[in-house]
Amino acid sequence: MTSDKRAVVLLSGGLDSTTSLAIAMSEGYQCYAMTFRYGQRHQFEIEAAKRIATAAGVSLAIISVATLAA
Repeated sequence: MTSDKRAVVLLSGGLDSTTSLAIAMSEGYQCYAMTFRYGQRHQFEIEAAKRIATAAGVSLAIISVATLAA
């Protein structure tokens, strides 16, 4: 059964956003994760967000905003 409560969680791959995801899930939200690729050297964070989303069983959207800043 899926929840009627839905949340988008900005997932950076760090402790704070991972905790936010865990809290939302524990409160019964059906969560969708989102992270941003903004053209800097943070591929490590994106890989961490992928691992966390997979472990939590939520989908992860990676939004590229590098071209928007140019």
